[in-house]
Amino acid sequence: MATKRSLATKLGVVAGFENPRAALEQYPTPPDLAAHVVHLADLQGDVDGRTVLDLGAGTGMFALAAALRGPARVVGVELDRTALTTARDNERRVAASAPVHWIQGDATRAPVAFREPVTVVMNPPFGARDGNRNADRAFLATASELASVSYSVHNAGSRDFLEAFAADNGGEVTHAFAADFAVDAQFDHHAEESRDLDVEVYRIEWR
Repeated sequence: MATKRSLATKLGVVAGFENPRAALEQYPTPPDLAAHVVHLADLQGDVDGRTVLDLGAGTGMFALAAALRGPARVVGVELDRTALTTARDNERRVAASAPVHWIQGDATRAPVAFREPVTVVMNPPFGARDGNRNADRAFLATASELASVSYSVHNAGSRDFLEAFAADNGGEVTHAFAADFAVDAQFDHHAEESRDLDVEVYRIEWR
């Protein structure tokens, strides 16, 4: 198994959004965070030889991180066609050995179905802005329907919500840890050139 650091280095070539859309909360996942999450998933036996599904794949950071760790296949679901074009370009940049399938569709409406156990990795919209409240709830609902286990990134202070949602939908939070999420200024409402957001990552087993 390659190290977490080497995985982050390989992900450094992944390009972000050309024209990010604020309504979709299109913030590129930092390579070191994606490497950390996928490395943990691999240590738990949730990547190697499995189907990995990235809900709201954006330009492919999580999907491609998983594709570098020996899954049977990776599926990335993304609503934005332009982001998917970038994701396909990024797939060539990282030279992933596992097959990656990109699907344009709404990740909250389960555009795919699987017979085998699935691991979901995702950085859903946090839903922190007006008009987009609780956006991550719909992504979690899809994960609860499709996955045997999921890894997801959320705003700091989300533990009570995640544990309650999991319990109500046949799941259980097994791991949680805090992380930094570096965000560069890309929208009009950003007052700083960059800032680090406090986020939390959760592993949930679904029954």
